[in-house]
Amino acid sequence: MVDITLVDRVMALCRRAGEAIIEVYTRSESLNIQTKADDSPVTAADLAAHRILQSGLEALLKGVPVLSEESALPPFAERQRWQRYWIVDPLDGTKEFINRNGEFTVNVALIERGRPVLGVVYVPVSGVTYAGAEALGAFKYADGRGRAIGVRSVASRIDAKLPLEVVASRRHGADAVNTLLQKVSGAFGPVETKTMGSSLKLCLVAEGAADLYPRLALTSEWDTAAAQAVVEAAGGQVVDIDFNLLRYNTKDDILNPFFYVFGDQSVDWRSILG
Repeated sequence: MVDITLVDRVMALCRRAGEAIIEVYTRSESLNIQTKADDSPVTAADLAAHRILQSGLEALLKGVPVLSEESALPPFAERQRWQRYWIVDPLDGTKEFINRNGEFTVNVALIERGRPVLGVVYVPVSGVTYAGAEALGAFKYADGRGRAIGVRSVASRIDAKLPLEVVASRRHGADAVNTLLQKVSGAFGPVETKTMGSSLKLCLVAEGAADLYPRLALTSEWDTAAAQAVVEAAGGQVVDIDFNLLRYNTKDDILNPFFYVFGDQSVDWRSILG
């Protein structure tokens, strides 16, 4: 059972991890960048945040496994027995961190039977936290204050003669996204795009600051789980390109299919994007 106390404790852990990241980000001349087996970068900040989250989450829910990007991936024969587990990206957007543009996050999600039922996304540079959980709703915390957030309707944009806003990755899948934007524009008129890194893109949809996020390039499950929990708690959906809800820990690898994130579920996105 997910309750507000558990959400609060996860948020506190994410803030601690964020503080460790900021210490490296602002005070270290060298980020101690290394290259992992998949050619992705890892820094001292990734590892410091990982250690805080690994030990903290293990203490929060006894016996619940923690799957982190910076830990070894257990074989699927073991993972498929997990009915409940934490999935963690200690520093989502490592390339943005290395480029020092501030667009990186700490992501923690609780998965139950393949579904993200609790998610926290913390932005270390701004101190903003997004949180969402089943039956509790979605929230944004900034400047010491929290408020409920929710997705917005497409009709509200059209009625106000405002363009739909689509958020996209700065680094991946640009050509495919451009083709998709033509379909959206054909259905709704003018479209504006925003580009940024990390799971912040999903959070913009969750808080009603964007209408659609198409991800037409590879991601891993720890990249999306926390923000998906926020999106769903805010009233949106995350689906694959066949419009099946994105689910976790269902196969040997942990790569996500291409997917769409949208806020307004009343829109027939399948007919527009298909």
